[in-house]
Amino acid sequence: MFNSLSEKLESAFKNIKGQGRISELNIANTVKDIRRALVDADVNYKIAKEFTDKVKEDALGQKVLLSVNPGQQMIKIVQDELTELMGGTASDFNINGAPAIVLIAGLQGSGKTTFSGKLANYLKTQKGKSPLLVACDIYRPAAIDQLEVLGGQIGVEVYSERENKDAVSIAQNAIAAAKSKNKNVIIIDTAGRLAVDEVMMTEVANVKKALNPQEILFVVDSMTGQDAVNTAKAFNDRLDFSGVVLTKLDGDTRGGAALSIKYTVNKPIKFASSGEKMDTLDVFYPERMAQRILGMGDIVSLVEKAQAQFDEEQARKLEKKIRKNQFDFEDFLTQIQQIKKMGNLKDLMGMIPGVGKQIKDADINDDAFKGIEALISSMTLEERRNPDMINPSRKARIAKGAGKDITELNAFLKQFEQMKGMMKMMNKMPMGRMMPGMGKR
Repeated sequence: MFNSLSEKLESAFKNIKGQGRISELNIANTVKDIRRALVDADVNYKIAKEFTDKVKEDALGQKVLLSVNPGQQMIKIVQDELTELMGGTASDFNINGAPAIVLIAGLQGSGKTTFSGKLANYLKTQKGKSPLLVACDIYRPAAIDQLEVLGGQIGVEVYSERENKDAVSIAQNAIAAAKSKNKNVIIIDTAGRLAVDEVMMTEVANVKKALNPQEILFVVDSMTGQDAVNTAKAFNDRLDFSGVVLTKLDGDTRGGAALSIKYTVNKPIKFASSGEKMDTLDVFYPERMAQRILGMGDIVSLVEKAQAQFDEEQARKLEKKIRKNQFDFEDFLTQIQQIKKMGNLKDLMGMIPGVGKQIKDADINDDAFKGIEALISSMTLEERRNPDMINPSRKARIAKGAGKDITELNAFLKQFEQMKGMMKMMNKMPMGRMMPGMGKR
C-alpha cells in the first residue's frame, strides 16, 4: 500500500537532510519533489500544489528547533499536512436509531457487497449490535447470492425479495422485518453500475428519501485513483453522503483517492478495507495513515489488532507454561492461528516502524505458515505436547504426512528449540514484563 508514494517522498526529503537549518533555498527542491510525488500518485495537480504551498509556508514559518534537524522537521510538517488533507481526525459513525439505517452506495465492482458484510461483522463483534443485511440490488441475482453467502459466514441474517423489482419497497419491508426481529442496525446494499448513470442515481436517491438513513456511505475502489474522486463528487452531488469507505487498500494503490477525496467532497473517510476476509475492516485514522505513507509504521493499529485477538485467560496459562519451560507445538499452533486472524501478514509487518521499507519487495503472503501448520498437524497429540519424544522414525512419518522433506522438519524442530531457549531466558524477567498487559491488575 502506497509503496511508490512512500519511496518518492523519502527521496524528496533527502534534499534537506544534513542541512543546518530550514531555509527558502533548501526547501525549494524538496517541495518540488513532494508535489511531483503526489501527482505521480494520481493526486489532482491543484490539490498537490495547494498542499505543497502550505508545506512550504509552514516550513518557512517555523523556528529552528535545536534538538530537531531540518529533515525531521520537514517530515513532521508533511505528516501534519497529510493528516489534515485526509480529514484530521477519525470521524464518528452514527448507529443511533430504532433501528439505525446505513445506506451503502457506489459503482459496481467497488466492493460494496463485501464491505456490507464486513460492516455487519464489525458492528456485531466490535459494537455488540444485532445487524440485518438487506439486498437491494434488484438487477443482479448474483449480488443477492453473494450477500447471503457473506451473511452465512458471519452469522448475520440477510433480508431479500428476489421477485420484487422495487428497491424502495424492499428497504421499507426490511425495516418492518428488522423491528419484528429486534435488529438494531440495517445495512442496505444498493445496486451499482460500471459508470455513473441517471437510473442508478435516481434509485438510490429514492431509497434515501424514503428511509432517511443515519449514515450514507460511498464505497470507492482505492486503486482507481482520481477516477474514484470524480465519481465520489457525482454521488455526493446527488446523495450528500455522510462518509467514504476506501476498499482494496491491499492492492497496488497509488494513494490518489485517499489523499484527494476528503478535499474534493469535504466528507470524511470513515472506514478502510483490504482483502476478502470479513474481519479486515478498520476505522480510518488520518494520522495513522499519514505515518504509514511516510514509512513510520502504525504501531497503534498493530497493537489494537493484537488486542482484538488477545485472550487474557489463554495468555495467562501460556505465561505459566513458558515459565515452566513447557511451551509445546499445541501452544505454537494456537499462536499462529491468532496471528493469522489479525490480517494480511505483509500489511501487519508494514505497521512496524522501519520494517515496511525492508520488506517492500519481499514475497510475504498468508500462506507463509502453511508448511509449519502441515508439519504440526501431521504430529499426534502426544507428539505435539511432548516434542522431546520425536525420534527418527517419528520424524519420517511426520514429514511424509505433511508432504515435506525430512530436512525441512529438522530445520523447523531446530528453530523451535531455539525459540524455547529464548523463552527460557525470559523466565528470569519479573512477572508482568514478559507479556504486555500482564501483572497490571
